[in-house]
Amino acid sequence: MELNRQFSDKALHDFKLIDKATEGGDETAFAELMERYKKPVYHMILKMVRNVDDAEDLTIEAFAKAFKNLRRFKKDYTFSTWLFRIATNNAIDFIRKKKLDTYSLNTSFTDDAGESVNIDVEDHNLTPDEETIKSQKVALVRMFVTKLPAKYQRLVKLRYFDELSYEEIAKELDAPLGTVKAQLHRARELMYDLVKDKKQHI
Repeated sequence: MELNRQFSDKALHDFKLIDKATEGGDETAFAELMERYKKPVYHMILKMVRNVDDAEDLTIEAFAKAFKNLRRFKKDYTFSTWLFRIATNNAIDFIRKKKLDTYSLNTSFTDDAGESVNIDVEDHNLTPDEETIKSQKVALVRMFVTKLPAKYQRLVKLRYFDELSYEEIAKELDAPLGTVKAQLHRARELMYDLVKDKKQHI
């Protein structure tokens, strides 16, 4: 078969997992795909954004986006190539948006020095792409969040369902920011452990 000559055994196994995931909604297939590529995707994103919290969030987003669009995946190239492209583009979008927190209205005025000044207004509305990523991320997290201990469930829901910042979560829970970050990190580790357990029970 031509596929066998074109792709490695690892890539062919990925294709089988994708078929299971898309044809039957097999959670164990999703879990194994995530387990196989979670670390390399995370480390690649971390090199790009240089922030552990952002890298962890963007890793979850990358898998959420990939799994949401898995039916569109074509076996013309490997799943890892496709996934890394999604993760890279998502990280680049994040970097761009983080640097551009405002948008300029087509309005300006002249200051006392005679200089033209644009009026910049913070844009707090989600773009269609951001809305899509939010719903994808929530769907992925819901696969495993109910199995977390109660205290971690609340943290994860505030972060991924309510989209609160770390600072907002700390204020909501009346807890130190460092504690919130540490517990969210632990919550994500537990979620990944659940993914690993899913894989092992295949």
